[in-house]
Amino acid sequence: QYEEAITAYKKAIHNQPTFLFAHLGLAASCIHVGQEEDAHAVAAEVLNIDPEFSLERYAKTLPLKNKADKDLYVDALRKAGLK
Repeated sequence: QYEEAITAYKKAIHNQPTFLFAHLGLAASCIHVGQEEDAHAVAAEVLNIDPEFSLERYAKTLPLKNKADKDLYVDALRKAGLK
């Protein structure tokens, strides 16, 4: 349901352009549907919003119980260009 997620994240970003979590979700969703170029552009926006963003620090705060889900999400963000 990544396509639906992309639509929802874009709407959230339209309503709140600096909503970091929507940008992160959008970047990960774009990776999952093969839109790498879009994911990289969104990742650049993440760094514009939060120049100190750290994927390692963010991963520690993720409320996902399932480690496999967390790893999948973090890996997608890494593929989008976040570190």
